[in-house]
Amino acid sequence: SHLDIVVANRNEGTISVYLNYGNGSFLNQTRYVTGAFSVSIAIGDFNDDNHLDIVVANGHEDTICILFGYGNGSFTNQMKHSTGAGPWCVAVGDFNNDTHLDIVVANVNGATVSVFLEYGNGSFANQMIYSTGAGPWSLAVDDFNSDNILNIVVANYGDNTVSIILGYKNGSFARQRRYLTGYAPYSVAVGDFNNDTHMDIVVANKNGNTVSLLLGYGNGSFANQMKYSTGSTPQSVVVGDFNNDTQLDIIITNFGDNTVSVLLGYGNSSFANQTSYSTGAGPLSAAVGDFNNDTRLDLVVINFNDHTMSVLLRYDRGALQDVVKFASSDGSRVRNFAVFDFNNDNLLDIAVVNYDTNNIGVLLGLGNSTFGNQTLLSTGLNSHPYSMAIHDFNKDGHVDIAVVNYDTKSLVTFLGSGNGTFENQASFSADFDYAPLMIGAGSFNKDGHSEILVPYDSIDYIDVLVTYNIGSFGNHSKYSTSVGPRSLAAADLNNDNYLDVVVANQGDSTVSVFFGYGNGSFANETRYSTGSSPWSVAVGDFNIDNYLDIVVANSGDDTVSLLLGYGNGSFAYQMKYSTGHGPVSVATGDFNKDIRLDIVVVNQKDGTVNVLIEYGNGSFEKPLKYSTGSVPRSVAVGDFNNDMYLDIAIANFGDDTISLLLGYGDGTFSNQMTYPTVAWPYSLAVADFNKDNNLDIAVVNIASNSVSVFLEYGNGSFVIKATYSTGSGANAVAVDDFNNDNRLDIVVTNWNDNSMSIFLGYGDGFFANQITYSTGHSPVSVAVGDFNNDTRLDIVVSNMNEKSVSAGIYNCNIYLTVIVKIPDGK
Repeated sequence: SHLDIVVANRNEGTISVYLNYGNGSFLNQTRYVTGAFSVSIAIGDFNDDNHLDIVVANGHEDTICILFGYGNGSFTNQMKHSTGAGPWCVAVGDFNNDTHLDIVVANVNGATVSVFLEYGNGSFANQMIYSTGAGPWSLAVDDFNSDNILNIVVANYGDNTVSIILGYKNGSFARQRRYLTGYAPYSVAVGDFNNDTHMDIVVANKNGNTVSLLLGYGNGSFANQMKYSTGSTPQSVVVGDFNNDTQLDIIITNFGDNTVSVLLGYGNSSFANQTSYSTGAGPLSAAVGDFNNDTRLDLVVINFNDHTMSVLLRYDRGALQDVVKFASSDGSRVRNFAVFDFNNDNLLDIAVVNYDTNNIGVLLGLGNSTFGNQTLLSTGLNSHPYSMAIHDFNKDGHVDIAVVNYDTKSLVTFLGSGNGTFENQASFSADFDYAPLMIGAGSFNKDGHSEILVPYDSIDYIDVLVTYNIGSFGNHSKYSTSVGPRSLAAADLNNDNYLDVVVANQGDSTVSVFFGYGNGSFANETRYSTGSSPWSVAVGDFNIDNYLDIVVANSGDDTVSLLLGYGNGSFAYQMKYSTGHGPVSVATGDFNKDIRLDIVVVNQKDGTVNVLIEYGNGSFEKPLKYSTGSVPRSVAVGDFNNDMYLDIAIANFGDDTISLLLGYGDGTFSNQMTYPTVAWPYSLAVADFNKDNNLDIAVVNIASNSVSVFLEYGNGSFVIKATYSTGSGANAVAVDDFNNDNRLDIVVTNWNDNSMSIFLGYGDGFFANQITYSTGHSPVSVAVGDFNNDTRLDIVVSNMNEKSVSAGIYNCNIYLTVIVKIPDGK
């Protein structure tokens, strides 16, 4: 219910979205990529989803682009449509009365307007083009002939006219009729200035230093212009009732003489002479609010050329006091500011960013148009703070301040006490790789977490820092295994309702079983023999006796071992089944829909995958063989094309691909489809990361120290969504919800730096950057479960070169900050 702002940034081809706090202050910008030389913006719901969308005119590439809104303040990537030459201004309206919003664009180089009729689903018909005068620079839409059909008015900069283009009910338009204006009409607005219920037109004449008023007769024709003086170089005109007399007034920004002009309307088409108010040098933007608590609207203006803020306080009906300037201190070079009531006295205060003095200043409002002396808060030696944002980051009901420092490439946070004082809070700090330029803050997806947005100098991505009350993982407990613990799995192996752990020990060809006590601790291992060099382990009930069994892939002798469980934690001697050459990963699933678990195993040395179909008594048919990519290292199972049949996904280490084999439901599979990954994919996991009911894939890439997320379309095809940095030597991955927000997260083990990385999910297929925790030496496998029955998920890791497993138990109420990199426009 708060009005937000969107701005076109023409020189960098972006738009900036400012979300409103509801108190007259705004979050710092979030930027989205548009086309070349974005010069104009309009807003409307173009796909009838009740969320506002944005249309942008791109002057140097002859397109408009549409960014569809999600309803939470974020927008999709742009969708472009061709226009005439030099689209310079855009407006929206329902031109054919079909209840769908259409678009009109003024093409400055083509002397035309383009009309795009919308189908109601976000798509548009090809443009219809209509002639205007020379250099159409600005346009507006309204009903000028009282037929309930929208018409168009265009300000023609090149021939000093406005064009009136009357509309027909089918969305087509008549030929233009032109009327003279002042010199170089630059901006046009519409309103009823003489209270005759007919729409009139006001035009700002840039080179004539006037505004022209053309009164409408209600039949599509207009009287000759009346002119009123403005300040120097008027570039924009807006209309509203500024003095609360129910008569429309005109407000003009004058870039040339550092003023704003107010023309108060009498309601009879005449206006008082302009009242001009000084601003700083090069007033660029303004906002309205009651800064001195007198129930009258005031103006705050940002002055582009002298880097100051001007507050113009209204003391009479439509009148403003002279500008009051606030500077932080001599030589401070104020770079940014924010307005808020920091001490809860119902008076607005100001916080400023002082670049050269390495601090921020807080000026508390006194309620009589003045402010107290600033309180300085250091941002660090030679930090050179650049921008600030305000938000309640720690959910204590008091607003806090976050500041980004250009030279130290860092973020510092000052937590507010509610009385105007602040405390530097190290636990809400972050370091960056590049110099930050701006900062914005808010809870953009309404999940209760605060997000901070940071764009950088010369880098084409934005960081989102998310504050989570997520908890952490306590110091891990270690348990000795046999030699070379290569893989592990977690399950209740002895039917005591506590999770246990089974580990495949590559070095001595055994599996170790650790029985859990239900409090996060485990009994010493019990060992069972396997085949040679067991590389991977999985758990399932293969003989349908309701007791869990163990299956192991033995890389050294090209077999899988099956150890049938007795239900009390003990297991029968292994039974072996032949596989391809070098089996290194095993998974289970019912591939032929006979309600019996089957086995799939990938063989790294011959580039194949074997499927072993089970008879129901713990024995298996001769394996079926399918080709994979080069050096397959990991396998996972899921229904990727939503046909109710299980499919197979494989990470191919040797050729940097993942393979997908779609199942036919009878135990057989299609030939592989491959998708390229980042260098050396080593392990993968399957889950629905974006809540679209389609299974997605997470792949860890050991050579590039990263994890890639592939999102699935529901037909068995995938697209790589994002890749995130991990620790060094990423080699195993698991998926679950670690912070109880109903969004899946990712855990990755990092062999080279003895750590694991947690990536918290946003529920849309994107993830925060890693939080790292120490493990034992050379972590090589990871599993997830609630080992201490506290309803929170814990993690268990096998440490190959330390002959141990590490169990990390979740602790609550620790605040952490994590980062996710997202490209502009996301």
